[in-house]
Amino acid sequence: MLRRPDPEIQTFNPTTADPQDRLNADTDFLAPVPERDARRHVLVVDDSRLQRRILVTLLKKWGYSVDEAASGEEALARAAAHPPDFVMSDWMMPGMDGLQFCRLFRERSGEAYGYFILLTSKSETDDIARGLDAGADDFLTKPVSANELRARVTAGERLLNMQRELEGKNRMILETLSKLQDAYDVIDRDLLQAKTIQDSLVPDFDRDFGAGRVSLLLKPCGHIGGDLVGMFAPGPNRVGFYSIDVSGHGITSAMMTARIGSYLSHAHLDLNIAVEKRFNRFYALRPPIAVARALNERLMVDAGIAEYFTMVYATADLRRGIVRLVQAGHPHPLLIRADGTMGFVGQGGVPIGLISDVKFEQVELRMQPGDRLLLYTDGFTEARLKSGDMLEEEGLLRLVKESLPAPTGREFMNDLYWRLIEEMEDESRLEDDVSATLFEYTGKGVGISTP
Repeated sequence: MLRRPDPEIQTFNPTTADPQDRLNADTDFLAPVPERDARRHVLVVDDSRLQRRILVTLLKKWGYSVDEAASGEEALARAAAHPPDFVMSDWMMPGMDGLQFCRLFRERSGEAYGYFILLTSKSETDDIARGLDAGADDFLTKPVSANELRARVTAGERLLNMQRELEGKNRMILETLSKLQDAYDVIDRDLLQAKTIQDSLVPDFDRDFGAGRVSLLLKPCGHIGGDLVGMFAPGPNRVGFYSIDVSGHGITSAMMTARIGSYLSHAHLDLNIAVEKRFNRFYALRPPIAVARALNERLMVDAGIAEYFTMVYATADLRRGIVRLVQAGHPHPLLIRADGTMGFVGQGGVPIGLISDVKFEQVELRMQPGDRLLLYTDGFTEARLKSGDMLEEEGLLRLVKESLPAPTGREFMNDLYWRLIEEMEDESRLEDDVSATLFEYTGKGVGISTP
């Protein structure tokens, strides 16, 4: 039984066609197939068997792998089993039409992208807009011209090649990010371990020495930092304490703090250059100026070390209330009298490790019971406030006054820090390490005598 030709199919009669048309037709079907590393897979969807046959024949001649379906439902199942690179679907089909199929195909295709061409006799602008809105990439008007089909598929090839190239680059980026994440995790674990080691340099943040008390604050801006605070007592009524800020940030600065911490060890006084043994019986504190010179000499002989550090190192004679200190490029210590009056002390000085044979100046203070001495790093005074300005010394005086009602040195230090954080431009992130050392002279248990 003969079947009536589909009116939407373009037919070709070689006996009646124009010679030029015959040449074009021969060229369409016999065009050389381009070499491909892997053949593109095409899914042809049309309820017309003849229309599918024509499209399938053309595409196979051009070197494509082709599958076909007679309905949208069947096409979805085939696409799920073998995701296509191209889809050519008729618009007008019984049951699920081309627009519905296109929408569902896009929803279910996931990250794999298929270039979708709608075959239609519609050419109105609204119809094209509906097709694009459904997810179609291109349109072919029936009856289909072999040359136009080839041109549209070639255009789709270019887009798919770019899309595949982007997918490859994205995979490379994801793989690189994964490797970077693995490396970061290793570094993060190492930094956490380094933080544990650095924390061991400051085992006690608050210690009572009878007639005096030392409280410490250490807040690095990262896992590890370049600030160091500490204290040690070689015997009764004698205390050494310090505030140090190593140049730079990060691992190098943290390694320097570990090295300096070993020079000023609280646990091994034999290795502490601020302590000297006398008569093989007891330890005594060396003068602060001698300690600064010794530290400077050690750094200057190490040619491979480019870092330097600022410091205030002080000793306290708890029996007489005498504090002696040396300032090496560090912010000026703040003397807080028991009556609430305050003033900065110190001579400024040159940082440790910059110049050989530098001369340091020593300052001596007489403290009364209730007086306090605050050593701090520039993480306080150079903190950026919400106004955009730095805190500076005036701002520090204000924060200290607001924190003075705190009953203990530890509470005073914590209050001072949190008041700073509340005023900073970015409360969630420190731009620099913040640290401080507070010495409180109580005079408790000793008689006060003149020097």
